[in-house]
Amino acid sequence: MARYIGPVCKLCRREGMKLYLKGERCYSEKCSYTRRPYPPGAHGQGRIKMSEYGLRLREKQKVRRIYGVLERQFRRYFADATRRKGRTGEEMLNLLERRLDSTVQRMGFAVTRSAARQFVKHNHLLVNGRRVNIPSYLVRAGDKIQVREQSRKMPDLVSAMASADKRPLVSWVEVDKTAFLGTVKSAPVRDELNEPAIREQYVVEYYSR
Repeated sequence: MARYIGPVCKLCRREGMKLYLKGERCYSEKCSYTRRPYPPGAHGQGRIKMSEYGLRLREKQKVRRIYGVLERQFRRYFADATRRKGRTGEEMLNLLERRLDSTVQRMGFAVTRSAARQFVKHNHLLVNGRRVNIPSYLVRAGDKIQVREQSRKMPDLVSAMASADKRPLVSWVEVDKTAFLGTVKSAPVRDELNEPAIREQYVVEYYSR
């Protein structure tokens, strides 16, 4: 499946906020957005007057970049959300959060979603005792995600778990660090998805125009 492989610090600067795509660097003084809090490019420091369409486009792009999905796949998540009961924007975020790579990152097994995606693709995880290597796999309440025994000494995993407390914690997952086991307790809670801030209604309005 295709993925973005370009410079990610540019994406934070384009969206005008930290998207936490670079792991520990985002929490340090080396963060590109902290040093240059304006859009990339020759005219990045010029005055920008954003239209209503532009605001909605930027919000859609921001959510895509946070979760690491490209446009075609993102449209499918939105279309699926429109068919579900409940508010479309919240249902869309629910689907994105339930992706296996996103859930693994929330559990603290990876610093970023891109690192979690690689972790999943390289067969380091078991879901309910079975190997799953599909980053877009949707987890459900009650699912148990465990790091395979032969993968537990990986330096990236150890450092990610050691620094997990620095990142936003969520209530719908529970982690047993000694057993390298995470449990999905319930559906994602919308009020806990505010770092970085997301205005999902703008995304709904963008696709409904």
